[in-house]
Amino acid sequence: MTMKDTILDNLVHVREASRLLATRSEKEINGILLDLAGRIAERAPIIIEANQKDLDRMDPNDPKYDRLLLTEERLKAIAADIENVVTLPAPTGRILEQRTLPNGLELRRQTVPLGVIGIIYESRPNVTFDVFALCLKSGNATVLKGGSDARDSNIAIVNLIHEVLLDNGMNAETIYLLPAEREAAGVMLNAVGSIDIIIPRGSQQLIDYVRTHSTVPVIETGAGIVHTYFDASGELDMGRQIVLNAKTRRPSVCNALDTLIMHRDQLNDLAAIAEPLAEKQVIIFADEEAYPSLLGRYPSELLQKAEEKHFGTEFLSLKMSVKTVGNLEEALAHISRYSSMHSEAIIATDPEVRDAFLQRVDAAVVYANTSTAFTDGAQFGLGAEIGISTQKLHARGPMALKELCTYKWIIEGNGQVRS
Repeated sequence: MTMKDTILDNLVHVREASRLLATRSEKEINGILLDLAGRIAERAPIIIEANQKDLDRMDPNDPKYDRLLLTEERLKAIAADIENVVTLPAPTGRILEQRTLPNGLELRRQTVPLGVIGIIYESRPNVTFDVFALCLKSGNATVLKGGSDARDSNIAIVNLIHEVLLDNGMNAETIYLLPAEREAAGVMLNAVGSIDIIIPRGSQQLIDYVRTHSTVPVIETGAGIVHTYFDASGELDMGRQIVLNAKTRRPSVCNALDTLIMHRDQLNDLAAIAEPLAEKQVIIFADEEAYPSLLGRYPSELLQKAEEKHFGTEFLSLKMSVKTVGNLEEALAHISRYSSMHSEAIIATDPEVRDAFLQRVDAAVVYANTSTAFTDGAQFGLGAEIGISTQKLHARGPMALKELCTYKWIIEGNGQVRS
């Protein structure tokens, strides 16, 4: 039997498992998730050992290294996120609309699971836990295609999940991890009828590949080319803290700052804003106007002149570009040209400028006077997240429980027929 045949055969079982999920109560689902969260700590040594095998195959200087890394602290945080999901109400079965027609028909629009959700992702084994928790809570079965760089980590995690499912009388096919080989991705992307929706998480290259090759509907998530505009009315101390946090808290994540847009009138403050970045060894690519403001005031080994390629780049590392503009309109034009419509921010005290920015920037999440690091499902009170949707159909921004549902119309009558 070929790999394709094996995968398609397994997907039949996943579809059946998704139907059986409808028979499980919210209490049963919550019990499974709590069991999983409780076992993560005791299974941590095995997961970390598997993770180390993956790390040994990757260059520590690769921006993906931090995304791949699992530690006891990170596993504890993952368990806490799963427990947070348990506290949230189940998103299925909610009545979105209800009315009675003149002919007596009773109509209601009710949330239901999407069915079988496929996730294709790179490097980040934490996604395996997050996706399973959200999909199970929302009544969906899960098909995962991780990258070869996280192969051993993902196998260890899914083995634990299968163990928990079986111990709780659940079908193990509720979650299916595809082989790490690239061929498996092609089968997944064309499994029409077996998979209902595919969500890619990773680089723009991965997202573009999935969009181009998938015949299964796709929700785009992941790539974040993030800007923060420091307006003429921006406060220096606030700017220093926000820029430092947005760039250096976790530079490898999609909500990290890539380009600082400086109002020309604020260039004298640029060196002060950048000063904390030097302590974190952030390399700055400054445009023609910003470069002189940093020359001699920022470490020379960390300062370079910006080229066109440094704008519209998701660095995923301790690198950042600086663009100088003369007004809000120029800042908006730059963002419009280079943004991936993920997260964008302004630092300004002028309410007119601030409100204009919030209204006119086209992105999933738009901030005023705070860090873009908050683009996260848990931070939004959604529990964990399955990704940050940057498109406009179905869902936008952090995708959590409600976004993993669709709806159906339920009509009840008393013998009515249409004339």
